Amino acid sequence: MYLKDFMDMDQLQKIQDMFSDATGLAAIAVNQDGEYITKGSNFTDFCMKYTRNSPEGNRRCVKCDNECKGVYYCHAGLMDFASDIIVNGEKMGAIIGGQVLPNEPDLEKFEQIASELGINPKNYVEAVQKVPVSNEKAIRAAAQLLCDTVNEMANLAYVRWKNANEIEIIENEMDNLTKSVKNITDKTKELETIASRQNMLTLNASIEAARAGEVGVGFAVVAKQMGELSRHSSDIYKNIKEASTVISGSINKINSAI
Repeated sequence: MYLKDFMDMDQLQKIQDMFSDATGLAAIAVNQDGEYITKGSNFTDFCMKYTRNSPEGNRRCVKCDNECKGVYYCHAGLMDFASDIIVNGEKMGAIIGGQVLPNEPDLEKFEQIASELGINPKNYVEAVQKVPVSNEKAIRAAAQLLCDTVNEMANLAYVRWKNANEIEIIENEMDNLTKSVKNITDKTKELETIASRQNMLTLNASIEAARAGEVGVGFAVVAKQMGELSRHSSDIYKNIKEASTVISGSINKINSAI
């Protein structure tokens, strides 16, 4: 199961975009397979065009992606974050981002990093000067807020989806149960008809046994037993019919409640 199976991805994208617009932090969501499920919000050229676009820079970035959790400093000195999206106790993906500076950049330091990564220092410095700047406390608070919000959204969406599916299953089973009760009722009516015929046969047998006198004594005993069996069967059919009526009433009440 994936987040997209029960969660509104457009709504997630909207929340993510609003977060990035308000805080300046970049953000994107991935599923449990590491595939992007939203479009990146507020991604910087410093990270995407330069750092990750160089072999050494990308190697360092991937190392951070794989090893770092929560809010952390990346290898280039920016602050990033990564938080799992947990739904019903299972990891369904993650919300990641950051790409923001906790203070004004030390340009000489970034020139040195550019040399290490094989990037034109001038372009790299120009790019870092366009990176949003905030204080560390605000960055950590903003990242935590987004992570909590996304997790709440995902779990609420899952509960709604799960309840809707369960109601559909209940409705289908109730429909099957209704058909079964109707089938029982129909068969009970058939058995009641047979019992009525048995009563007539028993009565006729008793009359014929009486006419036969002593010769029909044995036949009279059998006729009597048949009569008792028929009356007992009628009582059983009546109880089944009453039970079916009660079940049908309960089904109707459940359907109304649903």
